Amino acid sequence: MKTDALFKDWNSIYPKPYNKDEVDPYTKTRIILMNGTEYEAVWFSHNFSRHCTNNDLRREIAITRRSEQQQQKVISVLKPADESILETTISYEQLAVDLTARLAQREPNQHVKMALDFALLEDFDHLYRYSDLLEMERGIRAEQLVGHYTEIMPGRPTIAEHRFPNDNIRMYVDFCKADPITKLNVAIITAAEQQTMNYYMNVAGFYDSDRGRSLYQEIALIEEQHVSQYGSLLDTKMTWLEGLLQHEYTECYLYYSCYQDETDPYIKKIWEQHFIEEVNHLHQAEELLKKYEKKEWQQVIPDGCFPQLLTLGENKEYVRNILCSTVQLTSVKDDYPNVSDLSTESELYKFQNILNHDVEQVPSHRVIHDYICQKGQDYRFEDKENPVYDLRDRSCDNTNVGRIK
Repeated sequence: MKTDALFKDWNSIYPKPYNKDEVDPYTKTRIILMNGTEYEAVWFSHNFSRHCTNNDLRREIAITRRSEQQQQKVISVLKPADESILETTISYEQLAVDLTARLAQREPNQHVKMALDFALLEDFDHLYRYSDLLEMERGIRAEQLVGHYTEIMPGRPTIAEHRFPNDNIRMYVDFCKADPITKLNVAIITAAEQQTMNYYMNVAGFYDSDRGRSLYQEIALIEEQHVSQYGSLLDTKMTWLEGLLQHEYTECYLYYSCYQDETDPYIKKIWEQHFIEEVNHLHQAEELLKKYEKKEWQQVIPDGCFPQLLTLGENKEYVRNILCSTVQLTSVKDDYPNVSDLSTESELYKFQNILNHDVEQVPSHRVIHDYICQKGQDYRFEDKENPVYDLRDRSCDNTNVGRIK
């Protein structure tokens, strides 16, 4: 495809939105995933340009960036105007749960897998908190939005997730030695969590109740922790051009995966078109790497074939197993100790005592408390009772699990 063919007219960048009452839940999550992937590509390109002294190179990546921007504009308006901020949020959290679970189950690097499993329980709890807010304020039951594919119940309580910032930084992965699937997993989850963080950072002020606004504030802070965690896993030794090639390869991989996985014929055509465009971007990145750093693409992507493609679907039993076995864990730098093993002088407890000293004012707790006061018990969608005994009581929000000795 010639570079000129990458640019679109106005009709081409304004597609038909999906029908929120008919769309498959995983079509929505794929749209959110690819929106975040395109944002990451654009943001990386801008940062590359800001750290590059060669104007010829900056102009070349600007061409690709414009194409990436157009792709993002197409994807972002697939969401219909009648889908509320909070309804979209449920899909964001379903993506966070089911994407993280799928990546963790195929991850060969135990350091990366532990990071995925650890954050999985936190996004799982976010889905529960937002779902209670949705039913309480809008009368919409979130199990309809997630298609009954993802359970809705407490995970590691959001109040317990607030950690001292330096405990969210992990050791980076050496991409020269890492399995191709590990490199993809780290890139994919970083972009996806970043998209969620950005969404919550920006929509908090547009929500129409103080209860909801404060909940978005709190969970946005946890998503920042997740982005710090996942971003720290990226190989810090890669050059900007190596990073550009890795980004384009990841996009090709994801669009091809979405194309293979998609059930909506209209959306499937968009994934196909974007995949074709991304192959062009990949070749451009390969040429720039060779031109400016005298490196071959095989030095960054040793295998020319895609590894196992990404599919999105149900992960209920995996989530339950991780919840049962790791809900009491917290993080201290690269380790994941049981919270009961920490000293009361630990950074976690010091930070908790600053932020959450008045439990009744913590937004994620107030949402569930208010719901229980109105309805007598919280809102859940469970196939069976919570695997963690202390999280089974539906008449009281547990703020101790994962937080108190």
